[in-house]
Amino acid sequence: MRHIPVLLNETIEGLNVRKDGVYVDATLGRAGHASALLKILRDGVGHLYCFDQDEDAIKESEGTLREISTSFTLIHDNFENLDSRLSMYHVDRVDGVMFDLGVSSAQFDDGNRGFSYRFDANLDMRMNKDTSLTAEKVVNTYDYAHLAKMIREYGEEPYANQIAKNIVKRRTLKRISTTFELVDIIKSSVPERILHQKGHPAKQTFQAIRIEVNDELGVLKRGLKKACSILNPGGRIAVITFHSLEDRIVKNIFKELSDEGEGSRFVPSEKKNALYRLVNRKPILPTSEELIQNPRAHSAKLRIIERR
Repeated sequence: MRHIPVLLNETIEGLNVRKDGVYVDATLGRAGHASALLKILRDGVGHLYCFDQDEDAIKESEGTLREISTSFTLIHDNFENLDSRLSMYHVDRVDGVMFDLGVSSAQFDDGNRGFSYRFDANLDMRMNKDTSLTAEKVVNTYDYAHLAKMIREYGEEPYANQIAKNIVKRRTLKRISTTFELVDIIKSSVPERILHQKGHPAKQTFQAIRIEVNDELGVLKRGLKKACSILNPGGRIAVITFHSLEDRIVKNIFKELSDEGEGSRFVPSEKKNALYRLVNRKPILPTSEELIQNPRAHSAKLRIIERR
């Protein structure tokens, strides 16, 4: 499936891009958002730094960006390291950062990466192929309690206990090595009526394992706080999330940074003179037109914050 950037216009507009500014795309992917941002920057004056921990994304996006401008730098690293990596280029302040979280369409559609329950592949799910923890290792080495907690919390899966129990039971007979083996276990763990409902029964468990393998929530907390700390006054951060766990983290961090204390009728608050303000108090959602063109945008939410 061709990659279609989600909430593209809303994100670029929300960043309030300056032609001579310094910007960061923390999740380059296949350069959908980066291309639109780079077109606004004045060649040789503004600059875009692009991060991705997936080397395939870096390689495939370079040519696309070079057709637009040379005012960009590609950085093969996790965005939780954006402050230290930018300092290597003598950059300690930026005018905007954008995050498009989760797995890219290209990663989902690559049958060899193990992200999707639609393809039979080795259980991998690593966004960075150089890291050691794989989905196969998680499924075959985590004990029952750890598996159940992970699937319940990261996947918000109501049948987490039964799925974890059956994973542990199956692996005593044979090591679980492929996505379809895991899908079969999941299907055998949920009630028959669930199998006939809309949506794949393995979706939430696969999400949970992927989040664990890539430490997605921990990385988000650390990376987002670092991004906020290097913003210039007037600079903005735009974050697109795709599930409630991500969105809750972004919402809480943004609220913490921008909260000036509301007080009450009886107890006046002490204003903290917050350094940040919320650009949108409620998340921006895809339009009905976008959802028709790109069904993968269905769960997307965009939140934006600005440094005063």
